[in-house]
Parts: sequence; structure tokens; C-alpha cells
Amino acid sequence: MLNTVAAGWRLAQRTAALQAAVTLATALACLLSGRDAALGALAGGSAMTLGGLAAAWSAFGGGVQGAGMALGRLLVGLAAKWVVVIVGMLLAIGVFHLPAMAVLAGVLLTGVALLIATKLWA
Repeated sequence: MLNTVAAGWRLAQRTAALQAAVTLATALACLLSGRDAALGALAGGSAMTLGGLAAAWSAFGGGVQGAGMALGRLLVGLAAKWVVVIVGMLLAIGVFHLPAMAVLAGVLLTGVALLIATKLWA
């Protein structure tokens, strides 16, 4: 069987590694616009990566369970992911006053990396 919990967790780890690499590349590209832009891209991409890891931990952390419990864990993980992303963006833009476009670029490009990883490895 290819759809084991361990295989799903490995996919989540590979996806997080790709997202981290894209976050660093985006931050380096934004460094041309200044230190704050690079920090903004790093904050946005990190929020998306950490949100994905929170979702994966919730979905795959409980081992093999029934369908209802598995669906519940997926939904809780998805909610946790978006809470982490939104709070990270609010902190980066509202509290630390980092450039909004750089934060959004980090989130967007890290989200694209998620789509690419899903297409490549799933």
C-alpha cells in the first residue's frame, strides 16, 4: 500500500523542505529591495511553511484511525494551518511593520511550492 501514514508524513516533510528553500530564495530576491523586504518575505514564507507542518502534524500525528477521526484531524489541521498563516502575516505586517508586498510574496511563492510539490511527489 502506498498511502500509509508514514508515506504521508514523508511527503509533508519533503514539501516543507521545498517550501523552506523557496522561502530563502524569495528572501534573497527581496534583499535587492532592502533588508525589511527580505525579512518580510522570510516571515511570510515561514508562516506558510510552519502552517503546513502544523497541518501535517495534526493529520498524520495520530497514526491509523477510523475515517471519521481522520477527517476530523484533517479539518483541525487545515484550520490550524490558516490560523498560523494569518497570525504570522498579521504579526509581520501589523506589529513589525514589514512591507506587505514582500510578506505576501513569501506566502504566495511558498504556496506555489506546495502545489509543485504535490504535483511532483503525490
